[in-house]
Amino acid sequence: MSDTARPVRVAEVAAVGPDSITVTFVTDADVAVTTRVGEVEQVTHGPFHTVEVAGLEPGREYAVAVDGVVPDEQLPSAVTTLPEPSGRLLARIATVNDVHFGETVCGMIHDTPEEVLGPWVRSAPGEPPYPVMMNTAAAAEIDAFAPDAVIAKGDLTCVGSDEEYQQFLDTYAGFGTRLHHVRGNHDAMRDPMMALEGAPYAVEIGGATLAVIDTVRPTFAGGQITRDQLGWLSETARATSGPVLVFGHHQIWDLHAAERSSDYFGIDPDSSEAFAAVVASCENILGYFAGHTHRHRVRRFAEARDVPFVEVGAVKEYMGVWAEYRIHQDGFVQTVHRLRADPAMSWSERTRHLYGGIYPDYARGPLEHRAFTESR
Repeated sequence: MSDTARPVRVAEVAAVGPDSITVTFVTDADVAVTTRVGEVEQVTHGPFHTVEVAGLEPGREYAVAVDGVVPDEQLPSAVTTLPEPSGRLLARIATVNDVHFGETVCGMIHDTPEEVLGPWVRSAPGEPPYPVMMNTAAAAEIDAFAPDAVIAKGDLTCVGSDEEYQQFLDTYAGFGTRLHHVRGNHDAMRDPMMALEGAPYAVEIGGATLAVIDTVRPTFAGGQITRDQLGWLSETARATSGPVLVFGHHQIWDLHAAERSSDYFGIDPDSSEAFAAVVASCENILGYFAGHTHRHRVRRFAEARDVPFVEVGAVKEYMGVWAEYRIHQDGFVQTVHRLRADPAMSWSERTRHLYGGIYPDYARGPLEHRAFTESR
């Protein structure tokens, strides 16, 4: 049976937290499906289904089942909720990245012809621009989460225009002083200072420090971290005993790569190694969180104390996500949430099979790279 002929399609455990499990899937319109998590049953109606079962116990295994679906890698028969770090809860924050206001063609890569890696996906006539629709949904969901801070980790725009940047500011304006952002490579295509926001800078919340750094080299896709910023980060971490989480746009270089690259798509090898050395020397730095790659991935390196260097997927396309962090005295929990509004789910599914069908595995990544607990 083809995937399009199945009553329930693309069922997956989308999110796991210490007290919740979320399952998403697609059916034809008006189809009712029962989902079970532990002893809880929920009936949802198509075409787009999001089942979130809350009130669960941390670190406990729960049976998961969707009627008519055979368990597989994306919908296992059992899921274990995340353990909670020790110590009191200090802060709850949310992040977004790669929101790309102004973009009109989803999936286009520079000047690669559409017939090579397409078809690209576009908003249909009469539909709102997809970056506006996806980010409006993200802002609404994050607002319901009521975070202490919201951090947007770059690529706020498509080509770095003032109009695109203003769209970003307007869409997330409801967070007021809780909103903090920094530029990505797209934002520095015209104005080398757009959205820089004075980075590096620190946000202090409840004993936790959010250190926001600038990784952009204006007009280049790849990034760097300047020596001055690394010195600032070291001083910032050493000035507090509380947990420090670092945020920027570009992902770190693979410190164990066999060959060095002079034009790496992320943070250049020299900067990455110097960054890792700062992390190694500051035991209260608990992780680095980036965007840029539109994927979910966690990498750890012994020379940086095995802390997570995290990449989070994009708001604007499959999986269509924002990330939640609960920061405790002795660690944090990351949970990545799919946007659940029907228009957002519809667009996310339309972009699922970009790049000849390889995008689902690439963008989604393993569940443990989207949801995990880090303790120190």
